[in-house]
Amino acid sequence: MSPDFPLAAPGHRLGHVALRVQEIGRAIAFYKLLGLRLTWQAEDWAYLQWPDSGAGIALLSPSYTAAGPHVALHVQDRAAVDRERERLLAAGHSCGPVHDHRDGTASFYLQDPEGNWLELLYEPPAGIPSNVPGQRPIAVPAPLSSL
Repeated sequence: MSPDFPLAAPGHRLGHVALRVQEIGRAIAFYKLLGLRLTWQAEDWAYLQWPDSGAGIALLSPSYTAAGPHVALHVQDRAAVDRERERLLAAGHSCGPVHDHRDGTASFYLQDPEGNWLELLYEPPAGIPSNVPGQRPIAVPAPLSSL
């Protein structure tokens, strides 16, 4: 595969946006009012999703330091995370290491040429597990057919 081959496999999609917020509780209440469902809540961050699509918003408190504001591209194939990282490195882009997360996801971070932070993240087909009592994961939507 050449380094300029685009990321365009079935199931790759815009997955979530991470925002820095000053008050997690206030931000959660606002996004729930808009129809998002709380999937994960920790002391310093939270993750909300639209129930029909699984698209999400991560809310990062000022004390959260594992990542900053970013846009995440989700892929349905775990191997795609490693493959895309290698392809981007070969094209001369700097990428962080791949991390396998406790929730079954895997990802790495990089910056686009304009300095915007991106995350390339594998989301398991069953969805991202929830730590909120009574909440089940929102399954990854089936890939759209090619036009």
